[in-house]
Amino acid sequence: MRTFDPTPLWRSTVGFDRLFNLIDESMRPSAEDNYPPYNIARTGEDRYEIVLALAGFTPEDITITAEQNVLTVEGRKADMGEHQYLYQGISSHPFRRVFNLADYIEVKSASFEGGLLRIELVRELPEAMKPRRIAINRSAAEQIGHKKAA
Repeated sequence: MRTFDPTPLWRSTVGFDRLFNLIDESMRPSAEDNYPPYNIARTGEDRYEIVLALAGFTPEDITITAEQNVLTVEGRKADMGEHQYLYQGISSHPFRRVFNLADYIEVKSASFEGGLLRIELVRELPEAMKPRRIAINRSAAEQIGHKKAA
């Protein structure tokens, strides 16, 4: 699928413009789209994990920011040191990776071990959004009828 035209959907939907913008942005190729490599996994019904391969970086070189449905991971090496590389296969150039999050997805934790940055995400619905059972009240006439029968 190379092109997606949301025009027919605009006629019958309200409030989905953010979704259409996300689809449009994801279809555009980007030169920096392959660095750093990452995985996104579902680890439970409402749990997710993003793992970024960041060889050569330290936790001090990485910044994670979560705000209003967007998670941003940025990395910048402090100082390359006094090395004169004959060959540099481990990339250490600055990067910025942005992940769009669904509503109610929150970052629970982040850890860095063995060159892998792990970010745990959880969907936490507010109590008002969770399904709840609604009690059915009897009409006043039915209640009086039950009292007389007793």
